[in-house]
Amino acid sequence: MANFNLNKVILGGRLTADPELKQTASGVSVVSFGIAVNRRFSSKDASQQQPQADFFNVTAWRATAEFVAKYFKKGSSICIVGSIQNRTWTDQQGAKHYATDIIADEVNFVDARGESAASQAPFSPDAYSAPSYSSNAASAPKFEELKTDDDLPF
Repeated sequence: MANFNLNKVILGGRLTADPELKQTASGVSVVSFGIAVNRRFSSKDASQQQPQADFFNVTAWRATAEFVAKYFKKGSSICIVGSIQNRTWTDQQGAKHYATDIIADEVNFVDARGESAASQAPFSPDAYSAPSYSSNAASAPKFEELKTDDDLPF
């Protein structure tokens, strides 16, 4: 069996607090913040359903940290692509602690420019719609016609 390792996460949600940019002792920018992600659920009795959310701790470094601190605030919709990281430490009383964090590699806007967090619906992957192309030949994608299947490389 091949050695296969994959650690990638994509989350869309809202910031739970204003991010605060900090610097490490060596001057590297870092920001930690929380996001709330609505959980999908279905039940036969829709009247009894209460909105549920999962909360994740996110850390961003360097330029990504500066980007988050500059453009996002509490309630902003955000899409994060990154990895999951587990931490373990022992406190002064000898108790062992565990934490799971998301390390953000990419951060993207979800809110439309100038819209407030209160007026936006929560991020939903199902709300995505593919771009439409106009009938204008100049903006239409260019595809190469293949004469026969013999031209295919596989």
